[in-house]
Amino acid sequence: MKFLVLMAEAEHFARWDAATDDERQAVFDCFRAFTEAVRERGSVLGGEALAAPTEARTLRPGPGRAVTEGPYAETVEQTGGFYLVELPDRDAAVELAELLPSAYTVEVRPVIDVSFD
Repeated sequence: MKFLVLMAEAEHFARWDAATDDERQAVFDCFRAFTEAVRERGSVLGGEALAAPTEARTLRPGPGRAVTEGPYAETVEQTGGFYLVELPDRDAAVELAELLPSAYTVEVRPVIDVSFD
């Protein structure tokens, strides 16, 4: 099964900018442990760090699709990155997500397989 693993943290980008080299290394160590654990039981299909919410553009619903600056939701928690992984089941995905930095809120969401053929 495929899962999207979203990582968010309160004031993520300000906290990252203020982090020491050791604090950043600890985060990278968690990412490395997660990646290695996923590869042992499945595969990492993708993943990226995201730019700050100020760089986002949101298309609003309705005629004309107004485009606004910033993310969809106004919140102090900011999504900083994601992984797309393939693992045997949700329990495995949740178990391995616990390896990610404990300061993050981590959402594990199954991906629906949709064919566009």
